[in-house]
Amino acid sequence: MSKKVSVYRKEHFNAAHRLHNPDWDEATNREVFGKCNNPHYHGHNYELIVKVTGVPDSKTGYVMDMKLLSDIIQKEIIDRFDHKNFNEDCTEFARLNPTAENIAIVIYNLLKDKINPSLDLQVRLYETERNFVEYPV
Repeated sequence: MSKKVSVYRKEHFNAAHRLHNPDWDEATNREVFGKCNNPHYHGHNYELIVKVTGVPDSKTGYVMDMKLLSDIIQKEIIDRFDHKNFNEDCTEFARLNPTAENIAIVIYNLLKDKINPSLDLQVRLYETERNFVEYPV
């Protein structure tokens, strides 16, 4: 029987974006992305859930120190993206359409190198109360 346990940290941040493919004309962008293609951007109150899975340490009983996880998320994600415009302020999206899917992948990649490689990492990002993505699946 596996002794793996998952721990979760929930955080919130606010950010704006515009879904737009520069290779398409304006009509195609409006047709595909609808309101999300607003040239003046739109924002979301994102909810981020970071899941870390592993075997608890024999000395501490922790899969990962939750304070350390919180600090990593704050530095790598919240400080970087909170109250920012993904399209205008974030180099990660200079050439990447800031869809929820792409934002989740970027967040995962920013966190992965900061988490012990023996642990499994998963990111769940809620763009709205009813729309969310997970990476990896």
